[in-house]
Amino acid sequence: MGYYGRPIVKEPVWKVPDVPGYLFLGGMAGASASMALAAQVSGHSELIRPARVAAAVGSLASVGALIHDLGRPERFLNMLRVFKVTSPLSVGSWILAPFSGLTALTVATDLSGRFRWIGSLAGGAAGVLGPAMCTYTSVLLADTAIPAWHNAYPELPFVFAGSAMTSAAGASLLVSPSRPAVRLGLIGSGLELTSTAAMERRVETYRSSKLLTAAKALTVAGAGLSLVRGNRVTAVLAGASYLAAGICTRFGVYRTGTASVKLVSVQSG
Repeated sequence: MGYYGRPIVKEPVWKVPDVPGYLFLGGMAGASASMALAAQVSGHSELIRPARVAAAVGSLASVGALIHDLGRPERFLNMLRVFKVTSPLSVGSWILAPFSGLTALTVATDLSGRFRWIGSLAGGAAGVLGPAMCTYTSVLLADTAIPAWHNAYPELPFVFAGSAMTSAAGASLLVSPSRPAVRLGLIGSGLELTSTAAMERRVETYRSSKLLTAAKALTVAGAGLSLVRGNRVTAVLAGASYLAAGICTRFGVYRTGTASVKLVSVQSG
């Protein structure tokens, strides 16, 4: 404890599950939009619509979770009144707002069959913003004074990026066992597992997280199941495992952060 019995670092006032859900949904949406753009360019038409729908649903649900945490919709709109490049919160708001609008427009034109060229342009723009959607929340967390989040700043963007890739692959595998989705999941799995291991070596508090342990097991399971070809059931199970892993990763990182605040308070008391 600090002076007058007050904690040295305050616990986050963000709500659960709103904020961890916002972290997961936004990451999945960002990677899905980029995957849809890549599928459009490479000619994998079977993957375009599922990825676009996942991007739109994820981004709009992410906005909903954030607004619910803020309490009133106008608070989110107030965040867009200025653009401050030195503020991760300001930059993140200006990534999330246009991204969600673009993905919604893309799906609306795709499903209605009207003005599809506008939807293709919007989908391309969303795909370009996708990597930023996957990782800006990690910068937002690392920019705080929460010990576990701040100390993990070198690895956290890679953890979130890998998790976003596996989540996007998982959402697509639920619909179709497309080979590009399988490859994206494997690449994301490798990135997430290696960066999580590096993060745990440097920041010991992450080692005790049961959620992160579950995330790693689910990621490995998803990767293994995705390699079974020609089996619709295993593809669905792989997709579900990837999505469950993404949820566990975001909640695990969030809870480790709040736990690190209490640990600092106890050690300084």
